[in-house]
Amino acid sequence: MFVQAHAKINVFLDVLNKRDDGYHDLDMVMLPLELHDSISVEVLNNVDSTYVTCDHVELKNGKYNLINKTIAEMRKRYGFKQHFTIVVHKEIPISAGLGGGSSNAAAIIYALNKLLKLKLSEEEQLDLAKSLGADVPFCLKNVPARVQGIGDIMKPIHLKQSYYVILLKPEQGLSTKTVFELSDSMNMGHGDGDAVQKALETNDDELLSKSVFNSLELPSISQIRTIQEYKDKLKQLGFKTVLMSGSGSCVFGLSHDKKLCKEAFKKLEKEGLEVYLTKTL
Repeated sequence: MFVQAHAKINVFLDVLNKRDDGYHDLDMVMLPLELHDSISVEVLNNVDSTYVTCDHVELKNGKYNLINKTIAEMRKRYGFKQHFTIVVHKEIPISAGLGGGSSNAAAIIYALNKLLKLKLSEEEQLDLAKSLGADVPFCLKNVPARVQGIGDIMKPIHLKQSYYVILLKPEQGLSTKTVFELSDSMNMGHGDGDAVQKALETNDDELLSKSVFNSLELPSISQIRTIQEYKDKLKQLGFKTVLMSGSGSCVFGLSHDKKLCKEAFKKLEKEGLEVYLTKTL
């Protein structure tokens, strides 16, 4: 079976507080992208190991990644004996805040549910996804949404029109854990998620450009100055809606203007930068 694991961006990410259990209460507006990893999943019979391989040089050892954690959790919950061979073709940049690991986990939940005929309800799948990470439930649903709590409260948002998206990835990546730890020691402001949601639902680009917000930019930029430089670069190229996604380090520009995005992509690619051109789903 082949499955697609789609990237995401946060057009709003507000860290509200740190909970007693160590997690953070969040308020986010997230959009899925056409950009995706491709994953092949096959059931292996009469073997005692699962094999996960990836064509990305930094992810060659798949033993400890989120895919294996997902399979282990599903095996514990549902008691199946089968093992698998899984091959991941990476297109989503890693350590970028684009949900690459989370989308891979969500794709495996979908694939194993189908292949093993587990017949899991949507509620069971979302409960499983929640146990694996804050972005996994969103990646499982894969629709524009307002996401709150620890990623477990989701309300779909209807975009009036899809956006072209330029992704600009600094060479250096960031650890989500490190960024959240830094954020706990900083006095960060808060944004207006209602305004971002309204802007998307009414196609109000001016309101969107004024309202996009990410609490984690401050700690992330303190570690990688290039994030701010890339934001400035996208604005200079004509993008009004520019933000860092997730915990970074990837920066994005949103626009309805296809010509603007194509020209920006060519220019940034000529400069030798890691740049992607995609669309919202």
